[in-house]
Amino acid sequence: MYSATFAAMFTLKKSLGQHFLKDENICRKIVASLQQHSFTQLLEVGPGGGALTKYLLALKEVDFKAVELDDEKVDYLLTTYPALKGRIIHQNFLDIPKPFAGKFTLVGNFPYNISSQILFKVIEWKDDVECMVGMFQKEMAQRVAAPEGSKTYGVTSVLTQAFFDVEYLFDVNEKCFQPPPKVKSGVIRLLPKKQITSMKSEKDLFLLVKTAFNQRRKTLRNAVKSLFDATILEDELFNKRAEQLTTGQFAALTFKMK
Repeated sequence: MYSATFAAMFTLKKSLGQHFLKDENICRKIVASLQQHSFTQLLEVGPGGGALTKYLLALKEVDFKAVELDDEKVDYLLTTYPALKGRIIHQNFLDIPKPFAGKFTLVGNFPYNISSQILFKVIEWKDDVECMVGMFQKEMAQRVAAPEGSKTYGVTSVLTQAFFDVEYLFDVNEKCFQPPPKVKSGVIRLLPKKQITSMKSEKDLFLLVKTAFNQRRKTLRNAVKSLFDATILEDELFNKRAEQLTTGQFAALTFKMK
């Protein structure tokens, strides 16, 4: 009954990567994961059909906002959940300024087609994001949480883990969505690192990591030679490949860049 009613309410837009959560148990698990860390300000990204929203609105003493780009979904949400009046930011999440003053928590069933951009936005806001619980395509969720040495360890892994501790929480089956995506999903939690590894600058770290993984099959020496003087490149560390370096090692190398 749920999916038939749901489908009749509005159109699902593939261009926006829309797959709406319909499994109440998964919704409750996500909210429970959120509540393991206290917060007073909460932003939901892409509420869609409101599967999570109805639980989030019920949280006591929380300043809640939701950001939704799709006109049709905004109309549906305001009609279905009148308590959302004045709480919806009708914009693209990637374009909005910080939604709150001070610390806030983020939650969402994130559109898979902009997953990396969403994570980089969270990194941009790292000084104020106290926790993020998000659902991504399983492959992406695993990549963000991957340790060094793993085949899935890459740019997103290093840059997220430089600023956040990442925990892979649980899998989500395709059947939990309407319409079912062709891939499995995974929920991860990001918590700010208590102590961020020292680095020359964030700009240098981003440049180094992206350059290193751009040619991940090469040794680091060959992949990043344009960023270092020849004498620095003689260090044995440069015999390794990008996926073998820890976040801390990348951060330390930034001090030796040109």
